[in-house]
Amino acid sequence: CILLSSFSFFLYGTSYFFSSKMENEFKRFGLPNIALFVAFSQLSGSIGLIFGLINPTILIYSSAGLSLMMLFAFFTRLRVKDSMSSSFPALFYLILNLVIFIYSLLDL
Repeated sequence: CILLSSFSFFLYGTSYFFSSKMENEFKRFGLPNIALFVAFSQLSGSIGLIFGLINPTILIYSSAGLSLMMLFAFFTRLRVKDSMSSSFPALFYLILNLVIFIYSLLDL
């Protein structure tokens, strides 16, 4: 779960720098000013999940941050009336990172 989430967020975060798709999505959402922040947050969360394999505290913060980001992403997609199939990845990664977060808390 951790590696899947980390790899996915790393790819999506770096895509901001190599493709205009993410930037265009944020314009469509009415949030163009936070696209770069979100890209860096995704990269930071991705790296944090990997370091979290060594340090559980980092895993807790990274998975919590990514969960919160995906919660906002899911509600943003609902706000702009995206289809459920377009909104599903945000919901999936919200649940995945919540599972990582809960299990990392239980491991303390």
